[in-house]
Amino acid sequence: MSTRTIPMTDALYDYFLGVSLREPAVLARLRDATLAHPEASMQISPEQGQFMRFLIRLMGAKRAIEIGTFTGYSALSVALAMPDDGYLVACERREEFTKIGQPFWREAGVADRIDLRIGKAVGTLEAMLEAGEGDTYDFAFIDGDKKNYVNYYDLCLQLVRIGGVIAIDNALWSGRLTDETLDDPATTAIRTLNESIRDDDRVDMSLLPIGDGLMLARRIV
Repeated sequence: MSTRTIPMTDALYDYFLGVSLREPAVLARLRDATLAHPEASMQISPEQGQFMRFLIRLMGAKRAIEIGTFTGYSALSVALAMPDDGYLVACERREEFTKIGQPFWREAGVADRIDLRIGKAVGTLEAMLEAGEGDTYDFAFIDGDKKNYVNYYDLCLQLVRIGGVIAIDNALWSGRLTDETLDDPATTAIRTLNESIRDDDRVDMSLLPIGDGLMLARRIV
């Protein structure tokens, strides 16, 4: 028993992965291919990808949104967990990132489930709402530029159905949120969003200490 989440030492983390990680080989190869990228730190952890696959299957999600695709590991994780008729809108500003992952999407046989939209995600989400897609998505994953987190959340809350889930990465921001001397736009935006979700009676919520912190918000109205 423990009254709080236990700290994760390197040895315990290795044990944790050794007894729990079920990472498909194609995902592992994409993760390895991303390691050499100069911005590889933007990659989600394998256990977070596995948790998202678990969540997608648990929900029976068929329609999903991703904001911030990077090299495509999280998109592949979600697409692999969806049924054959699954549909994922993947929003990414920098197409060169996604070129790393697209061959792996094809290898896994899920490229036809991923609708890659290159450009600013706010504009993409607004266009989806204007096209009448509100209340039609089961799941959304937010991992784009932090300054727009509040905008992404507000738009995704309109796009997901009642009972749909929004997952938000970097909700613990490597511990920087507790440093009151930090007031840069990204840190401020994450603080603001965390507090607004805590007080948002439109959702159930839970903040999980997985990866860099994963905020879950389930739409209830």
